[in-house]
Amino acid sequence: MPNRLAAATSPYLLQHADNPIEWWEWSEEAFTDAARRDVPVLLSVGYAACHWCHVMAHESFEDPETAQQVNAGFVAIKVDREERPDIDAVYMAATQAMTGQGGWPMTCFLTPAGEPFHCGTYYPPAPRHGMPAFRQLLDAVTTAWRDDGARVRGAAGEIAARLADNAAAVLPASGIDASALDLAVVTLGEQFDAQSGGFGDAPKFPPSMVLEFLLRHHERAGSDEVPPTVALTCERMARGGMYDQLAGGFARYSVDAAWVVPHFEKMLYDNALLLRVYAHLARVSEDPLARRVADETAGFLLRDLRTAEGGFASALDADTEGVEGLTYAWTPQQLREVLGDEDGRWAASLLTVTDAGTFEHGTSTLQLLTDPDDAQRWARVRVALLAARDARPQPARDDKVVTAWNGLAILALAEGGAALGRPEWVTAAARAAELLLERHVVDGRLRRSSRNGVVGAAAGVLEDHACLADGLLALHQATGEPRWLTAATGLLDLALDRFADPERPGSFFDTADDAEALLHRPREFTDNATPCGASALASALVTASALVDEPSRYRDAAEAAVRSAGFLAEKHPRFAGHWLTAAAAMARGPLQVAVVGEEGDPAREALLAHTRRLAPGGTVIVAGHPDTPGVPLLADRPLVQEAAAAYVCRGFVCDRPAGTPEELTASLLLQP
Repeated sequence: MPNRLAAATSPYLLQHADNPIEWWEWSEEAFTDAARRDVPVLLSVGYAACHWCHVMAHESFEDPETAQQVNAGFVAIKVDREERPDIDAVYMAATQAMTGQGGWPMTCFLTPAGEPFHCGTYYPPAPRHGMPAFRQLLDAVTTAWRDDGARVRGAAGEIAARLADNAAAVLPASGIDASALDLAVVTLGEQFDAQSGGFGDAPKFPPSMVLEFLLRHHERAGSDEVPPTVALTCERMARGGMYDQLAGGFARYSVDAAWVVPHFEKMLYDNALLLRVYAHLARVSEDPLARRVADETAGFLLRDLRTAEGGFASALDADTEGVEGLTYAWTPQQLREVLGDEDGRWAASLLTVTDAGTFEHGTSTLQLLTDPDDAQRWARVRVALLAARDARPQPARDDKVVTAWNGLAILALAEGGAALGRPEWVTAAARAAELLLERHVVDGRLRRSSRNGVVGAAAGVLEDHACLADGLLALHQATGEPRWLTAATGLLDLALDRFADPERPGSFFDTADDAEALLHRPREFTDNATPCGASALASALVTASALVDEPSRYRDAAEAAVRSAGFLAEKHPRFAGHWLTAAAAMARGPLQVAVVGEEGDPAREALLAHTRRLAPGGTVIVAGHPDTPGVPLLADRPLVQEAAAAYVCRGFVCDRPAGTPEELTASLLLQP
């Protein structure tokens, strides 16, 4: 019989709707029930594509005896971290403080007041590797609560107070000027893995935002060659097993330092951020590998993650039928069965599929370490292998539409589509934007997610407002349509009014001032797998300041926000990639280009295409008829002798309008 989760909108919660545990969704009623029964709360946090979440669910949450123990002694609450990042942030801070590490599934024991007194992650069904069995832990918690409840509650209150104090702390303010940007590049170079690309050791995550910053710095420096920190990293990621050589798209991370074996879940946010990087690299370097990967990654988004309503689903699962990588791994024999002996052996050599295997149980991930010597043969083999793989069991799809991650996808598709001449990407971005503005805005406020067109109850957090605004600003530039600018500035105004810390200029909370009160009001400074809400807001504010009539409010707010992250950017640039990207755009003004002319005029289109190909990353570009209503960047910029022209400006200073691509080149490449 289904439990209370049967009515949830989250696919992760629905995965647990048939558990024998009497799960609650996060609610005031759940904590009231815990107080009435005088029992602790078991809080379990995870997400739909999480491998170890599935493992713990199968081992413990589906077990009748474990469920009986949980139901008798606890109020059990299940939370999707992607639907409620605010709850996840609060209790992840507690988990990391208590254990020195974090991860999912996250398992926390709370008082009926929501105060944590014991936290951890995955617990096995039997003692293993120094970890207690989950049921042993339940016994211990129940005994402590029954026999020493006052001490447990007192300790929980002290922990909650310390967590609140930690959450109130902010970094010392420090600007990110040109010298700070240069220093960040040097520091990143010292941390660079010159053999395999990327930064640090295994597990190795795609450093998308850092790469975007390094590309912008490369353009700002005017150097001829793309730095190896970018070129080698992008090549190794694209040729390794973390990239899907058959269907495009990236897995979440590599378990090794050489990008060979991925953690197989495919996340929307990773692929959106990486699409932006590879599209930028393709534009800057005209590298055919970068262009191919950008095309294929966009194809993955449009084919495998797009929902019926026009948004983008959150993820593809790491597991297939409970086995990680089942869909994706191959043996030499399997290749020969699909392709025949000759092509099978050729494909095994090309794709590094060995008898010993590079993954588990003698299977291998597919790598394309060199381009094939016979492109037509590879095209035929690839089609055959993909068809055979499509006939295998497939990973589940988490089809909830998360506002922030769709904002990242809109940004990448609009920006990349405009730069690489792919109008269908821009069209897809516009459709997703329409969905978010139609369904995710309820009574004037933004919601976090929807599924099957039905919006969830969770309020939008700072990253939702900021990432969607940034995406809408890119869409405005790609299309010239005023409606996207209007919607973006509305979101930015709301973010500045509702999320700013009134006591610390430039600092922002992740939840609104009227959001549900948790143990403390979370805020994140660092860029991790995705931009933190504050850095995403800073980026959008920088762009918006170049697009509106009165830029000072947005510019001042952006400068204050970037100052709040200067210490992080100096000491730990790997975790400040999006901050550095925003600062790099700010250092250029940002650069603004208004291309004016009649729609369909070949001269205007030539100037616009040249601008999009040559303008450095972070440049604000809008094309349209002079004085188009609702597009301030085009105001007071007339045609020149009745002909199309491009106006290049830095801050409040503009060059003489350019009428030819050659004239435009000189203005675009002028260093600030």
